[in-house]
Amino acid sequence: MSKCSHCGLQYQCLCDEIPHLSTSLHLSLLMHEQEARRDTNTGRWLADMFPSCQIYQWQRLQPAPGLEQQLEHSEALPLLLFPSQESLSLSEGLAMAGQSSKTPHFIVLDGTWQEAKKMERKSQWLKEVPRVQLSPSQASEYRLRKNQQSGELCTLEVVSELLSQLNQPEAAAALRLFLQRFMARLQTDKSGHALQI
Repeated sequence: MSKCSHCGLQYQCLCDEIPHLSTSLHLSLLMHEQEARRDTNTGRWLADMFPSCQIYQWQRLQPAPGLEQQLEHSEALPLLLFPSQESLSLSEGLAMAGQSSKTPHFIVLDGTWQEAKKMERKSQWLKEVPRVQLSPSQASEYRLRKNQQSGELCTLEVVSELLSQLNQPEAAAALRLFLQRFMARLQTDKSGHALQI
């Protein structure tokens, strides 16, 4: 039996489980090149779930052309979801967008925590983008990687938390449910047999 060309699973395809969500969220994913090769990556699913989500490969010196257009869009205010001492709260970021009559466009860094810190630190072109941080309401349930520290969320969990704090609980719950199914199927797939439901 060959692997599914889309979800990459061999014994139990996940494609029919992917939720297709209608939301006003404007989202871009900036993916580290190493992350694109990992079967444990959760960010890749977002483009399937959200019509307005775009995935770009991170480049240190300049943004991908499509992302550059998003950053320069006159009606959008880019906001980088990244925790730091300089980061605004989500409510402050939304207020900034409201004061400038712009639509918030969230950028999420997709990689390991070490890779995300490197991407944020080494991208001069991101320096002018305001940082926004979330206050997670739930602990991470992601269990596919070793050395995960307390308080760190996978990319799907970050976007789920964002949706929750934007008062979109149904979409947030759909992401968390999909994450549970993805983890179960991937772990079972690696063992070489189908998941028993």
